[in-house]
Amino acid sequence: MKIALIGYGKMGKTIESFALQRGHSVTVRIDKDNTNDIYSDEFRTSDIAIEFSVPETAFGNVTTALNLGVPVVCGTTGWFDKLDEVKKLCEKQKLAFIYSSNYSLGVNIFFYINRKLAEVMKNYPEYGVSIEEIHHIHKKDAPSGTAVTLAEDILNQVNLEKWSLEREENSLHISAVREGEVPGTHTVAYESSIDSITIRHEAKSRDGFALGAVVAAEFALGKQGFYTMKEVLGL
Repeated sequence: MKIALIGYGKMGKTIESFALQRGHSVTVRIDKDNTNDIYSDEFRTSDIAIEFSVPETAFGNVTTALNLGVPVVCGTTGWFDKLDEVKKLCEKQKLAFIYSSNYSLGVNIFFYINRKLAEVMKNYPEYGVSIEEIHHIHKKDAPSGTAVTLAEDILNQVNLEKWSLEREENSLHISAVREGEVPGTHTVAYESSIDSITIRHEAKSRDGFALGAVVAAEFALGKQGFYTMKEVLGL
């Protein structure tokens, strides 16, 4: 499989390593210094693009790739408000688009556990729920896309109006911490006056995210439409 990389920071380089290990080739590496290479022949002839850039450029990168006829796996978070536009475009172009706030196998299992726990806890309103996420100081968006996914899955079950970075009445509080080089830690806690129930995922490196993105690209090959890691992993 011929892969175009959009975003060639630490994550892009880790994705490249896993792609090569799995027998794929990298046709072009696009970063802030060579953005016009997205219009190159190398890009246009790629089987798929894997996009891990920054929130400000992700939407433009994804729509340009799809309009050029290249399917996309996108892991950049912080642009959720435009996701529906991309879904419509991938359907129009008859191409695959895979989006996930987190491509790690472990995190997607964590998402599954979070949904199941929320289904149970909706019957016990005496437990208040909150989320804490901790990431490295270079992360651009807050809260993390992973924390937002966790929150939205909880809000689908419990009787709260919204998630918030502030402690507001009838809202699910998300605490976003930025420190050091932490790859990503997410904790969901249910607290009552009697006890607490906590689930937690801690990433040890970027490797899980990168491998998951390559696996998603393999899944997307030859498909059409919008997919998430739920479909990729069958969860």
